[in-house]
Amino acid sequence: MNFEERDTYGMYKDTDEQGPGPRLMGAETLIGNDVYNQNNEDLGDIKEIMLDMTNGQVSYAVLSFGGFLGMGERLFAVPWNALKLDTENKRFVLNIDKERLENAPGFDKDHWPDMADQAWKDQIDSFYQTSYETRPPMSQQGRQGQQPYKNM
Repeated sequence: MNFEERDTYGMYKDTDEQGPGPRLMGAETLIGNDVYNQNNEDLGDIKEIMLDMTNGQVSYAVLSFGGFLGMGERLFAVPWNALKLDTENKRFVLNIDKERLENAPGFDKDHWPDMADQAWKDQIDSFYQTSYETRPPMSQQGRQGQQPYKNM
């Protein structure tokens, strides 16, 4: 199922704004979305969205990979900025080979890591070659001519 099929409230309107898909999306509508790689291989689906409550940004999408009917599946916290929304195919794309993902730092559904631990974050950023610090601060994320949201 993709984000448009899960839009039960009719909140994803076609707009003239640039960018891949709607500017704002409900996190729940992303749960279950497929993730493919650049070779069009199915890598799994998104099981959870992890928010950083200190800055209001999405930090990770938890990707389910492998297993059958939930048995033997592994979970991977993929940095949000490593995923790209493919609106044409209505899925996410992660630029990683399937074999490399099999060796990614992962966890099982009953043993989640401490995602606030800096050493764990560094390991994830190193593996996916991302950096949390490379994301623009929220004050710089507004579109041209728009004021970013500010806490009153």
